[in-house]
Amino acid sequence: MAKPKFTLIPSPTFKALVPVPVPGGKSVEIEFTFKHRPREDFKAFMENMESRDDVELLMDVVSGWDLDDAFDAENLGKLVENYLGSGHAIVEKYINEMTRVRAKN
Repeated sequence: MAKPKFTLIPSPTFKALVPVPVPGGKSVEIEFTFKHRPREDFKAFMENMESRDDVELLMDVVSGWDLDDAFDAENLGKLVENYLGSGHAIVEKYINEMTRVRAKN
């Protein structure tokens, strides 16, 4: 199997599975498409996180999901309203994917 080619200009989006907590059950993994941002944009994002509501914040980092429901602010709001830990799980996964160092691919 060929190794993925590394480039200095990353893809503008990347996908990651987010474990969304379900009350009374196990977390369900949902694949989200996240927006990549360079260092200074990421720094500004982190500095301004607390001044934004959940849906606005999530719309700034997510561009799609693997659900039958359309990806839009209204449906993202339904997710955050109905699954209380989902917003935190999505943002945590985004930050982790943007900043972590991977030992092996």
